Amino acid sequence: MHCSSPKMVCETKIVADEHDAIQGTKKDSIIVSSSQMWTSSTPAPNPIEENDVRKDTVFIREFERTDHVEVRRIFYEGIMERIPNTAFRGILQQSQTQFLYILLTLMCFVVSKSLALTCCAPFVLMAARYFYSSKVIHNYLACALRTDMADIEEYYMKPTGSCFWVAVLEGQVVGIVAAQGREDDNTVELRRMSVDSRFRGKGIAKVLGRRVLEFAVHNNYAAVVLGTTAVKMAAHKLYESLGFRRTGGSEDYMLPGMSGSPLERLFFQIRYQRYRLQLREE
Repeated sequence: MHCSSPKMVCETKIVADEHDAIQGTKKDSIIVSSSQMWTSSTPAPNPIEENDVRKDTVFIREFERTDHVEVRRIFYEGIMERIPNTAFRGILQQSQTQFLYILLTLMCFVVSKSLALTCCAPFVLMAARYFYSSKVIHNYLACALRTDMADIEEYYMKPTGSCFWVAVLEGQVVGIVAAQGREDDNTVELRRMSVDSRFRGKGIAKVLGRRVLEFAVHNNYAAVVLGTTAVKMAAHKLYESLGFRRTGGSEDYMLPGMSGSPLERLFFQIRYQRYRLQLREE
């Protein structure tokens, strides 16, 4: 297992939701109710509705030191969801792996001549996928929690051109996102976006994504980029709804925390995809 250097930290985990956002600059806070996410011009609520609107308000602000425990919890829970997704959903995107597992099952029958043993083979293969997914993702998580997620202020709040935000609903931190500026190509990377599973479906992920785009415009970056290993199509639809376009990827990506052993490669494969949103021409 290896961890990245201070400037090369573990990749972005993104959880997708589907609503719109509003605008703001880095030092501004954003306040938006989920009922307002569907339109850019919503009439002010009347006094009878005002209390209900307040209960439904999502407040986007910069990270504070007191947020650290909740931020790590949301990040941890979001990453842990990747274990079953990668082990079971991921294989649906990997035709070569499916063919290999079918071949191994047939070989089991040829060698053993046992129908019962052959019927057990797919379950053994899936159990092995789950084991290696758990192993790799736990290593990845440990890497992230020792690097940027261990000291958010040092990685994101102090450097010029970077920032970290939290989404607050009813006084509780329910979502996170980071922006990390890259001077070499004048881009900013969208990182670490995750939403508490109990509060998804309220458009929080899209509001957080828009916050990074507004930050990039405000700071005169040429583009926003991100890299993702997300299995769920909802994540990719979120990026496209924000204006991102796919620019490439890898079918055999080495996630931080992978050892690269033959067994690991047999039972853990992950697709990495890159996205870019061009803001202006250089």
